[in-house]
Amino acid sequence: MTPKKRRSSKAALKEEKLPEVAVDLVDEHGAEIVEKAEESGETEKTEAQAQRKNQESKGEKIKQNINSIKEKEGIIGYILRNSKSASIDLKDPSKVIDYAILSSSAFETSEELSSILDLGQVNHSLIEGSDVKILSIPNEENKVTVFMEKKVDHKRIYKDLSG
Repeated sequence: MTPKKRRSSKAALKEEKLPEVAVDLVDEHGAEIVEKAEESGETEKTEAQAQRKNQESKGEKIKQNINSIKEKEGIIGYILRNSKSASIDLKDPSKVIDYAILSSSAFETSEELSSILDLGQVNHSLIEGSDVKILSIPNEENKVTVFMEKKVDHKRIYKDLSG
């Protein structure tokens, strides 16, 4: 009897999960090339989870910073909004709609001006009136607008919110 030849199955090779290889160039001149093997599905899930946690922690940090700012002298109030919710704290609650429209218009106008003038991404915008200042800060998913009296140091408020 002749021994049976063992047949290799191409289907078995296709079913085997092979890692994907990603190449990141660190320097244009080829100073360092980093290669890493990744399991396609698992790595994407963990990266998405890490991004969500990072955004949640940034959102919590902004809320903490804004809560400390609202107690400062000369602060009229703030609006903190994202795609899912909005927090509004104003000294004059009867003007909530007016301030919300003003906040939204400030963001839209600053983005439009930046686009028209080819200025790049907006870090923050300041609108200064005769008595009031409006500081608008787009921060990834969150948008913060702080309303303050003209005498308040808006640079300090921006630094406190960003830090």
